[in-house]
Amino acid sequence: MMENLEEVALHLQRFSWLDYIFFSFMLFLCILIGLYFGFFKKRQASAESEYLVGNRSMHFFPISLSLIASFISGITLLGLPTEVYLHGIQYVYVTFGVLLMGFVMSTFYLPVFYGLEITSSYEYLEMRFDRRLRLFGSILFAVMNVLYLPIVIYIPSLAFNQVTGINVHYTSWFVAAICTFYTSVGGLRAVVWTDVVQTFSMFLALVLVAVKGTIDLKDGGFEYVIDSALETDRLEPPNIGINPLIRHTLWSQVIGGVFYWVQTNAVSQNMIQRYLSLSSLRAGKKSVWIFVFGVITLMMLCSYNGLLMYATYKHCNPLETKLAKAKDQMLPLFVMETLGELKGLSGLFIAGVFSAALSSLSTCLNSMSAVVLEDFVKPFTEKPLTERMINWVMRSTVIVIGVSSVCMVYIVEKAGTVLQLTMSLEAITNGPLFGVFTIGIFLPWINSSSALTGGISGVLFMSWLIFKAQYAIAVGQMNFPPKELAADQCPYSFIPNATISNVSDEYIFPLYKISYMWYTLVGAVFTILISLICSMFIFGFNDPKTIDSQLITPVIRKKIFNSNNKECTRQPAVIKDTEF
Repeated sequence: MMENLEEVALHLQRFSWLDYIFFSFMLFLCILIGLYFGFFKKRQASAESEYLVGNRSMHFFPISLSLIASFISGITLLGLPTEVYLHGIQYVYVTFGVLLMGFVMSTFYLPVFYGLEITSSYEYLEMRFDRRLRLFGSILFAVMNVLYLPIVIYIPSLAFNQVTGINVHYTSWFVAAICTFYTSVGGLRAVVWTDVVQTFSMFLALVLVAVKGTIDLKDGGFEYVIDSALETDRLEPPNIGINPLIRHTLWSQVIGGVFYWVQTNAVSQNMIQRYLSLSSLRAGKKSVWIFVFGVITLMMLCSYNGLLMYATYKHCNPLETKLAKAKDQMLPLFVMETLGELKGLSGLFIAGVFSAALSSLSTCLNSMSAVVLEDFVKPFTEKPLTERMINWVMRSTVIVIGVSSVCMVYIVEKAGTVLQLTMSLEAITNGPLFGVFTIGIFLPWINSSSALTGGISGVLFMSWLIFKAQYAIAVGQMNFPPKELAADQCPYSFIPNATISNVSDEYIFPLYKISYMWYTLVGAVFTILISLICSMFIFGFNDPKTIDSQLITPVIRKKIFNSNNKECTRQPAVIKDTEF
């Protein structure tokens, strides 16, 4: 007798005791690392320098892995395979943009930050402009992190619920408590070394799924995966069309992608703080390139798993049958069908998903403690803070942000569309902030008032553009139909969905339809243009030679200041050998 949908779903929730052991071991290891760096590995450096930037003496290899883990959140780990499953590999051509980012980052942006001895990337804005710009950047960063962190916690908790049936909120509180503990106790070193463990966990999880899933295919393994993808154009050459309204083209992925990735690496405190924990620019450049190739490898693994999911569900789409109630549950469902019979392997995969979430969460918490201390507390205190007060501020920030993020999971769960809306909100700040930093680094004749006006205008413009675009998607004015999917040969019974078209014929202003991959570039260009216009007609231009040359990228520095500045390296105090 054919099983029904409910019986199949219940059967797939079979997390064994060995799965729980593997999953718990990863969390326990994170706690041990936090305890080690918090209580046993004592340093001679100041509490602030040690906690936030590891005394600027970290080794480039663990920092590189930490950068990878920090960027690849659970959202990416679960979302990219589903993107490929539904729409094919067009998104994956963003890897060319990632490669270009490595060159742009190491050549133009990274050299500026070395030698400045800063902890918060927004300190640069005060050095180049004034305190208003620093506060502007810090506020945008803080707001976006507070909105982003609940999603980081919620997505893996949702995956855990899919494979175990355990309530999302129990998991959210438990995992966030562990992450908050080791971040607040161990500081940057604990975050970096837990990221190292979590990076290996992510790679292992993805490889396990890819290998076991391919072996289980009865129709030809790897060849069947490729053939199925070719038949439905999921595996296809890049779209070379120049229309910016098309969701994914080669140009949106490469040009738009390189701006998005440079913004993420060059101006985001989450990433810059790790680069600044290294002792030299040379080590920073090594970390950039290890990060580039590590991220590309992870993206390729995620993409293959997306093609593998399609080959497996070619004739029984779980989204249509409702075996997977949400797109983010597709990969966990596939894992339980693929690895569920082998005790322990499902636990390893879920550990990998949570590793991605924990690394992103700990990175944001550690970065927030730096921004709160450097940008919101120190500038407004008359007397220097004592070591005890600094410790209290940093650890309190981690705890408060951690608790508030878990509380906001309740809002994320109930709101439904808030997930997509919140992810779009990130784009509102990315472009304008990138524009302001680019003005500072490349355009020394632009003054602070022009840059601030451009930044605020950029935020307002991107808010209007993105909210209008998201509204059009929500009411069905814009739709992105997936490639061919079917549910005609399912081994279980289900009630088919009624086919209802929600696509409207109403006219949509073309700008609202621009691909999301262009958002960062659009926001940055708009910010720079407004700043230039303000300088030309309102505030006037700076004399470039009045600006400290160290605040300008070396390429422009040589042109304007006629100097052949050598690559600057920073020598950490009283450190004979590079520490781990």
